[in-house]
Amino acid sequence: MAKPRTKDETLAWLRKISGELATATLKRLEDTLPWYSDMPPGRRSAVGLVAQAGITSFISWFDDPRSTPWIAADVFGAAPRELLRSVSLQQTLQLIRVTVEVVEDRVRSAGNEELREAILLYSREIAFAAADVYARAAEARGLWDARLEALVVDSILTGEYDDELPSRIAALGWHGHGEVSVLVGTAPKQLDVDQLRRIARHMSADVLIGVQGSRLVLVIGRAQPRSGETEEVGPSSEIGFMEIAQQLEPGFGPGHLVLGHEVPGLVDASKSARAALAGFAVAKAWRNCPRPVHADDLLPERAFAGDPLARSTLVGRIYRPLQAHSPELLNTLWSYLDNGRSLEATARELFVHPNTVRYRLKRVTDVIGWDATGAREALILQAALIVGSINEPDAPTRRR
Repeated sequence: MAKPRTKDETLAWLRKISGELATATLKRLEDTLPWYSDMPPGRRSAVGLVAQAGITSFISWFDDPRSTPWIAADVFGAAPRELLRSVSLQQTLQLIRVTVEVVEDRVRSAGNEELREAILLYSREIAFAAADVYARAAEARGLWDARLEALVVDSILTGEYDDELPSRIAALGWHGHGEVSVLVGTAPKQLDVDQLRRIARHMSADVLIGVQGSRLVLVIGRAQPRSGETEEVGPSSEIGFMEIAQQLEPGFGPGHLVLGHEVPGLVDASKSARAALAGFAVAKAWRNCPRPVHADDLLPERAFAGDPLARSTLVGRIYRPLQAHSPELLNTLWSYLDNGRSLEATARELFVHPNTVRYRLKRVTDVIGWDATGAREALILQAALIVGSINEPDAPTRRR
């Protein structure tokens, strides 16, 4: 029966065969792990360095088990940083398993049970070290993504785009496509970003999230279907942005919540953001303001506060279309609003039947989409008429 080796003899033997172990490990990696064989030569060389460093580190650890805290630095420090992005944690654990198996097979043939137990203990430590390395990398990536996302949202809010914005958005994994809308509200004390993203995904949407002081800003886009997913055809398959905002509402703090108008794409999101921010600033002026509220429902308050976008919207979407369609409709609307929305008083002023007034008001709704018979919409229409008239100081005086 062979005499058991002393620890010094075992260490000398391990150092002697370390090169053979490294070569055998690389051979088994190539035979058993397809992803290793498919790697470019440079990355395979880096993986080989990690395996060799693991064997060398084990010998050092076996000599002094108190060196455990330096395992990660010894082993994974041998690889270039980009290897961490190209090799997953699962693949790293497979690498550890293969390396341990090679060393264990060689040790088993030598009949050294003490050394075999040391290998098993070391493999546990190195696995935990690998998990720690990847956890730190994930945490660093998460912090970087948060900063990058805040930068993108800030660019959208200010409208200051540069050539790098599309690449930054792509780096965030943005799945939005087509129409975009911006939602502005108060930031909660405890912001649950993951919950907001889950709700958005459930609503077939994607979001960019930014905190601007006490405000929470969400850029909402319809999510691009991932590969393998099918998308229903037809208008009913798309969820409206207001419905999405209603589902996201619990993730905001107390206070007003304003949804900007829909824009064609992310490059135009600054327009929706300006409308939402302007609406958020004046929403307190509407006594029974709903939550969430569309920024266009706050057009009067925004116009009174000097928002140029609101003024141009009132003129462009209400005053000009009515003026171009029929001066008769514009005059009837003026009279109806001036007479306290009374059909009879309007009919007397215009010398027509009340049913004629009712018909013309319906035509107004058909042309611009707002109903003058509702109190809130009447305020919007009256604001549009006032702003439109101010823009045309030489307009003829309305007939009384």
